[in-house]
Amino acid sequence: TGSIGAVAVAESDPNVVYAGTGSACPRGNVSPGVGIYKSTDAGKTWTHVGLRGAGQIARVRIHPKNADHVYVAALGNIFGRNEERGVFRTTDGGKTWEKVLYVHDGAGAADLVMDAVNPRVLYASIWRAERKPWTMISGSDESGIWRSTDGGDSWTELTDAALDNGLPTGVMGKIGLAISSANPDRVWALIEATDPDGGVYRTDDSGRSWERINTERDLRQRAWYYTHVIAHPQDANTLYALN
Repeated sequence: TGSIGAVAVAESDPNVVYAGTGSACPRGNVSPGVGIYKSTDAGKTWTHVGLRGAGQIARVRIHPKNADHVYVAALGNIFGRNEERGVFRTTDGGKTWEKVLYVHDGAGAADLVMDAVNPRVLYASIWRAERKPWTMISGSDESGIWRSTDGGDSWTELTDAALDNGLPTGVMGKIGLAISSANPDRVWALIEATDPDGGVYRTDDSGRSWERINTERDLRQRAWYYTHVIAHPQDANTLYALN
């Protein structure tokens, strides 16, 4: 494979490393992935551990106390529809995988964050994206933010219009997510959407209500390539946006 979409080191055992192939930042130049690789000797040797059809892998998140308990955000086949996309979970170190969040065969997971204090809480963003020879399809009303409070067993769409929680509910593109380790009730979402809906949104009550706090276009340029936000691990007021 020509690209790596995500790398994660196990907090409980730094010898265990997972690498997801295929960058989930596609536009004109796309190098498809071939699934997930795992190392148990700090990267000296690697073994393929599944999800070969997941296409572009956006994130790998490892349970902080169990290196065999892993979540993967897969955008899927960028050149066409497939069902191996969404959020996957393994509890046996990659021997088997379970698809725990799936919207449809044209929309996959673009980001995934885990609560460092309570790893049963997860937030995922879903993005409708497909590369054609003549265009890039990006965005639909299937794109949005989802939350699980039971380790991925069940999910709630936070961008459901019925919730009326401050998040946009129409057509959205790529969404970057960050959760504060210093204050896990605080979550940010950098949302690609047409004005006046695009921008940085923040919740301080674990997703029940949201406020758009930044509308700068500098944070939303060339959204397919970027749309990443990173929370400072110790300062709940510091956020980094990559562009």
